[in-house]
Amino acid sequence: MNNNSKLIDVHQLATDQLVALFSTLQAPSIEEMHGEYAASMLSQPNPLATLAGLSLTNPLLPWQSKAFRPVNQLTGRGYNTFLLGRKTIQLYPMHTLIAPSRFDGQPAYQLVYRYFHSLCGAINMVDEIRRLDDGRYLGIGTWGFNKKQCQIPYPFLLQGPHHDYRGDIGRRRRGFEVSSAQIPALT
Repeated sequence: MNNNSKLIDVHQLATDQLVALFSTLQAPSIEEMHGEYAASMLSQPNPLATLAGLSLTNPLLPWQSKAFRPVNQLTGRGYNTFLLGRKTIQLYPMHTLIAPSRFDGQPAYQLVYRYFHSLCGAINMVDEIRRLDDGRYLGIGTWGFNKKQCQIPYPFLLQGPHHDYRGDIGRRRRGFEVSSAQIPALT
């Protein structure tokens, strides 16, 4: 696969091609990921996932962005934004860190939703992000209740940052520590 990602229109790639491209990319640093990044879904792995992805683009509460801020040199936190009428709302907080990818074992910027109480935390959602090129990031989301479910890739694109970080949200899950249950390559 051509590693000159500036020439690649990721919207034209199939899910398996996006995962292959992801394996050629580098993780952004914790410090690099600061602000809100416009989000869009890419090719999904099956018709059911494509249908579920439509829930993120529905006219009542469309998904707008993912946002991040560094907490220290090793971790960060963030949220997703949605548009409710004309108001931007923040939902689904996440804890961020650099950790080995479940897809290739190489470093990826990881978003662990289970760290906080939310629907995304309840379904064990973890996203992985790598830099595609300047201002564009390829993400692969996962969720599920067993190893097989958590290996299904749900690709998305982030672009930006286009807005400042709005502020922290969420209530931390007491006693929760990131482990191989969320990031299998952690031992």
